[in-house]
Order: sequence, then structure tokens, then C-alpha cells
Amino acid sequence: MLDMAGTATTEFRWKPPPQPPPQQQTISDSDSDSGSDSENHQHRHNDLSNSIFKAYLDCHSSSSPSSVDLAKIQSFLASSSSGAVSCLICLERIKRTDPTWSCTSSCFAVFHLFCIQSWARQCLDLQAARAVTRPSSSPTETEAVWNCPKCRSSYQKSKIPRRYLCYCGKEEDPPADNPWILPHSCGEVCERPLSSNCGHCCLLLCHPGPCASCPKLVKAKCFCGGVEDVRRCGHKNFSCGDVCERVLDCNVHQCREICHDGECPPCRERAVYKCCCGKVKEEKDCCERVFRCEASCENMLNCGKHVCERGCHSGECGLCPYQGKRSCPCGKRFYQGLSCDVVAPLCGGTCDKVLGCGYHRCPERCHRGSCLETCRIVVTKSCRCGGTKKQVPCHQELACERKCQRVRDCARHACRRRCCDGECPPCSEICGKRLRCRNHKCQSPCHQGPCAPCPIMVTISCACGETHFEVPCGTETNQKPPRCRKLCHITQLCRHGQNQKPHKCHYGACPPCRLLCDEEYPCGHKCKLRCHGPRPPPNREFMIKPTKKMLNIQAESTPGSPCPRCPELVWRPCVGHHLAAEKMMVCSDKTQFACDNLCGNPLPCGNHYCSFTCHPLEIKSSSLDKRSETCEKCDLRCQKERTPRCQHPCPRRCHPGDCPPCKTLVKRSCHCGTMVHAFECIYYNTLSEKDQTKARSCRGPCHRKLPNCTHLCPEICHPGQCPLPEKCGKKVVARCKCLTLKKEWLCQDVQAAHRATGSDPKEVPKNQFGVGLLPCDSNCKSKLQMAESVLQQRNVKVIEEKEEPSGKNASKRRKRRERGQDVKETTRLQKLAVATKRILMVVMLMAMLAAVTYYGYKGILWLSDWMNELEEQRQKSRRYPRI
Repeated sequence: MLDMAGTATTEFRWKPPPQPPPQQQTISDSDSDSGSDSENHQHRHNDLSNSIFKAYLDCHSSSSPSSVDLAKIQSFLASSSSGAVSCLICLERIKRTDPTWSCTSSCFAVFHLFCIQSWARQCLDLQAARAVTRPSSSPTETEAVWNCPKCRSSYQKSKIPRRYLCYCGKEEDPPADNPWILPHSCGEVCERPLSSNCGHCCLLLCHPGPCASCPKLVKAKCFCGGVEDVRRCGHKNFSCGDVCERVLDCNVHQCREICHDGECPPCRERAVYKCCCGKVKEEKDCCERVFRCEASCENMLNCGKHVCERGCHSGECGLCPYQGKRSCPCGKRFYQGLSCDVVAPLCGGTCDKVLGCGYHRCPERCHRGSCLETCRIVVTKSCRCGGTKKQVPCHQELACERKCQRVRDCARHACRRRCCDGECPPCSEICGKRLRCRNHKCQSPCHQGPCAPCPIMVTISCACGETHFEVPCGTETNQKPPRCRKLCHITQLCRHGQNQKPHKCHYGACPPCRLLCDEEYPCGHKCKLRCHGPRPPPNREFMIKPTKKMLNIQAESTPGSPCPRCPELVWRPCVGHHLAAEKMMVCSDKTQFACDNLCGNPLPCGNHYCSFTCHPLEIKSSSLDKRSETCEKCDLRCQKERTPRCQHPCPRRCHPGDCPPCKTLVKRSCHCGTMVHAFECIYYNTLSEKDQTKARSCRGPCHRKLPNCTHLCPEICHPGQCPLPEKCGKKVVARCKCLTLKKEWLCQDVQAAHRATGSDPKEVPKNQFGVGLLPCDSNCKSKLQMAESVLQQRNVKVIEEKEEPSGKNASKRRKRRERGQDVKETTRLQKLAVATKRILMVVMLMAMLAAVTYYGYKGILWLSDWMNELEEQRQKSRRYPRI
């Protein structure tokens, strides 16, 4: 429909679109029931218009006026081709054979020819009725006009449509039976003058809506005039992107903005400038270089007596205003030759200046200053409605309290204005009548006659919103959603989402997936049924006015059904996995069977085999490592030889692998016999003979007695005999026979002395070791005599101590002894109490003996049982040690 090359072509001829490749001819499973011939023609028309308008829409921004006009043309074409155009007046669908009229001002709405004629006559009749009730002298108001029902554009009475014309207005009664052209179009080039007044005409085929921008190629300059380029006539105004560099209003600086449309902005160069009088200097923008300061001029005038009372100004101050011919304040008497410093005298007559009311004059005597602001002369006035007359001051308006009862031009409401002058204003109430769309109310001021059609357009779109058209409000209930050629954007939830054949945009649920499920079972086979996976949530059904409840309902996805059990036939072994014992079974049947063979499965010990008949096994990841929980248990003791070899047997039952290291403690005394070491068997046996000897040493003194003396070996704990027993270096006290003389000798010297006397040191008693080796002298006899005298004195003192003591101490002891021997006399009652106590003591003693005997016997029995249990547990642990 568009001529994209400007002048190369003048008419568009439709060509069928190229056939899609084989894989795109049936793009969806839902295309099998798609459309009639008219719908296919509509789809081809939409695709073709999209491809044509895309070139225009891509080269211009979406907010530019030309793009808005193109979008409006495209919307009109979509509505017309789909048959969704309705008349705003009668709200009926406009058929291909119905005569129409379209507004050419701004809205370009299409109406039935009969409806718009009736509408125009009603508007003119209403205006005539108003003119009768409210005469007006203005010629503009007397001119009869009628308005477009949608955009309210005014048309003269002579513009009432009389004929059925095509959109471009060239052909009367355009053909309605031609399916290859747009309805109500002549099919020829539009050729209407373009709105840009470029002198060119529209090159589209006869179309509804505004004309597109001019596609002619012309030479044009940019805004700044620096670049000349060949561009489309409708978009010949462009910016080159360089700096403007046009001379600004100051005629000094240049514009630094990017090439732009319209006048250059004011110059913003900063500099210091003087005011008009030259007294003040300020830094200002170049565009504000001419300014006035706040000080007054105060320059002396030519008279030399007065100063200039004007503010800051440029140029000369002028002549003194008080020189020359002057008059009195009222202007009736003139004075010639008065000095400028002399005030003009008053004339003494009446002022007679016209007051602010415009009718009366000032009654005061000639005076200086202004006259009275308000006229106070009393006059007779009538109110605006003429119902009241009263004498009031001239400056005061007279208005009565009577309310106007005349009906306004809406013929519904009274004027109700106080003291109305007869020119009742238009009704200010909102009409509020329900429009023919039955959805909205009239928001215009209250009026007479039918209300204007509802101006709201309802957009009917597909599910994705990519394809849509507009219809007048009230006609949407009879519309169907457009058939969108876009692909559905809903993501499939089944496993074939990537491979599933795409389908078109739609309302409601997506078509089911028709591919095979191909889901893999745990056994490795695949499901061969049709896809039964989850389905995505469906789009809501097409509704013109969905309720809030419907909008709040969230569609949920449909869960898929699980795959059935695997029906494949497979060979399955017996529970013992014996060779040549398989059976053919259904893969999903998990029934197990046992054969008649022996199990033969290696026991957990790894040394013996199970002798049970075939039973279930637990097979681990390794095919060679079989383990079973139901095989017999090996209760034999471990009979393996330990490495390294030792005398202790393995305490575990028969087990796989090597025996654990022997942890039995082995006691070994040190070389000197002072300390006993406890070693683990595995540790001690792995040591060499030298390391064993070193480990057994207590690392202390030897503590073994030397063979020739009573001293201990001074060496560190060592194996074998103590070295050099004859070389003992300990000090020994050597004495004479009477033990009076003594002297310290070395032990080896004492041993040598005993050998010299012919005695063996080994046979000498300990208390006689070193005695008799020193000879006695003269002092030995005197010491013996003194010792004997001392012994005699000690014997005498012992005898005296055995005798009884005398004096006071003796008398006290005697008295105590006599007091203890006194016999006291007792009564019968005391004797009876003593006997009773004795009997009770005997009974209690016997009870205690019985209790001790009983509980002792019980304790012995319990101890015996406990010891028996310990013995049994010990025997069990020895028989079945823990592994």
C-alpha cells in the first residue's frame, strides 16, 4: 500500500507472499482447522502491511508525529480489513456495502452516511432553537455549524455530506464487491495534499486515517545550514550533530549548542558590564549586559535647580519639567514665564474633572493631587433584572435578591442566578446521561438533544498482545479476538519443550504434546507411550470485561501422570545369581525365585563357602565381591599363623585378611631385677636382640649386691655379672676387736685385709665386716673400766624405781584403791532393773546374730550366682571373641 521509493511507482499491486519452507508450512498442530479464505486474505494483508510500514517505523522514533500517524493508519487498516469498524453513532458494524463518511479534521473516524446526516441535522436544529430563545447580534454566533461526534471539530452547514465518497474523495460510490481492495476505497493513489504543505501529494493507495509523511527525496540543509543532504521530504529538517556556530544576538559570540531547530539560545558568556548610568559594574551573562541599577539618576538638569528624578537610564536626562508654559491643577488657567522653582498657583474655580464613573465631574475647588476615587453622587438605578429601582451612590452596584426562574439552554435546569439580566449563562451541570455504549455516562456540560457518542476506544488484542485493533466502546461485545500469527510464548513443561513443534498465539490451554514420552526407566528402558508429562498453566479465555475475581485467579499447571510400569521382557537370574538359572520375566515384575543349587557364596570370613540352598544375595558394586546377609555364619576360631610369629593365638573368629597385630602384654624384668616392664607382643617381637636388651634396661643403678661385700653395684642396669667386684670404692669403718678404735677404709682395702688374715670376704658376716682389722692400744682398757662403772649405776636406779612411792602420792593411791573396794548396798528394784537390762541385751544380741546369719547366707548365695555369671561370660568371650 505504500510507495517506499517516492516517485518510482504510483500504484501498489498485491503479490502473494513466498511459500514457507516445508518445516514451517504446518507450524502448529492447531493449524489444521485454521480459517477460511477471507481469514487467509486478512493474514496475508496483515503481514504485507507490517512489512511495508516497518520501513517507516524503523527510520523514525516512536514519539514523532509521523510515527503516530503511521501507527494510526496501520490501526485503521487492521480494523477495516478485519471488519471491526463500527459507527460511533448507532454502534452498528459498518459493512462493506454501507455508505460511509469519515472525518477529515483530526480523528478520521468512520460513520454511516445516514447516521452522520441525521447527526448534523439534529445539531443544526438545536442551534436554531437556541437562536430563537436567545437572540444574539454577533455574526459568528448566528452562523450555523455542526460538530464531529468524536473529535468535536466544527463543520459548516454546507459541509453536510450528501454523497458516498471513497476515503480520498475522488470516486463516488466506490465498488464494494472487489475483494482485492480495502472496503470503502477506490483502490487508486490517494493524491491528497499533505499536511506539511510541501507541495507534494500522498502516494499511498486510497486509505482511511491521516496521510503519511511525504516520501519524496529532496535536497535539504540542516538546521544550522552547514550540511546539505538528500532526505525524505517529510523529514527534511534534521540536525547534522556539529556545533551550530551561528552568530548570536550580541553580534559578538557564536552559538555553542549542537545543531538545533529554532532560534539560538541567549548568549551566556560571562563578563563585567556597566549599568545604563555607568555607576555600577557587575559580572553578568552577555544576554543581560544591558541592565539598570537600583540608584536614581540625580544628575543636575539644564535649569541648574532640580535633579533628574528618573531611575538609572541611558542618554540625556532631558529638560526640566517645570520650565515653560504651566497651568493650574485643574487646567483652566495658564501661567507664562514662571520660574521652575515656583509652584503654579490655584485658580480658585471648580475642578470639573471627569470622575471614575465616566458620568459625573469633580465638585471640589481647584486642588492639587488626584480627585475622589469613588463617585458619591446619589442617583436612581435599576437592578440587572429590572425588577427593582432605588437611589444609591453612583459607585455602588444595585442587585436584588430575586432568583431567575428561566430555563437554561439545556431545557432541564433553571437559571437560579440572583438578579439575572436575561442572558442566562450555559448550564454548568454535568449531563450524566448514560451513553449508547451502556458503559459510560456523558461528561459534557448539560445540553439539549442527543449526547455525543462515547469517545473511548476499546482495544481488542490477542493473548500475547502483539496483534490488536480498536473498536468504539459498546461494540466490543460482538467482536472476536484477532488471529495472531505470532508464536505462543508459553514455555512447555514436559521434557519435549525444546523439540516440540511451535504453535500460534491463542487463548485457553496449549495443544497437548504429541511426541513419544521417551522417558527412561530406572531399568534403562524407555517409555513408548505418547507424552503424558505436565502441561503449562493455560491462558485465560477471551473476555471483553474480565471481573476482578477472574483477574485474581491464578492458573495452575496440570501435573503429568507417571509412566506405567516397564513392559519389556528381560532374562532375570535367580536370587543366588547362579549360572544357567535365568528366567524370562517382565522387567517391572520384581518377583524373585530360587533355584535348587547350593549357594556357594563366599562367607564374610573369606575362607569358607555357604552351604545353604539358593537364597537372596546382596550384590555390591564389585561383581567379584559378593556379600549376603542371609548366608550362614562362620563360628570357627581363627587358625591363621600370625606375622610375626608369636605364641599367642588370634582372639577373633574366622575372618578375612590378615590377623590383627598381637596386643598381648608380655612382662620382662630389667637386668638388675628392680623393675618389671610390660611390652606389647607385636612391639617386643619386632625388636632385634640388641634393642630388646636396651629396652629391658631400667636406666637406673644396678641394685645388685656385689659378691665380695655388702655394697650394691654402682653401674647402670646391665645384663650379666657385675664388672670388677674386687674394686669396690665404697668407704667402710674398720674397727679393733673391742670396737673402741675406728677408721674409714676403702671397701677394696678391707677385702684385701680380710684375705690377708686368711678369711674369705664373702663369708664374713655383715656386722663383723671390718672388725678386728685395727690393733687395740692402752686407751681401750680405761674405756672398758668406765663403761662397767656406768652400767652399775644404771642398775641401782632401776631397782629404786620399782619400789612404792611415799608421801602424798602414796596416800592418794591408797585411798583410791580402798574406795574401789567398798561394797555398795542395792535395793530389789535396782536388782530387777539390772536383770531386765541384761535380758534385753541378750535378746538383742541373739536377734542381731540371727539377722547377720540370714543376710550373710543370702549375700553368699548372690555372690556365688554373680561369680557363676562372670565365669559363663568369660567362657563365652573366650569361645567367641569380638571381631
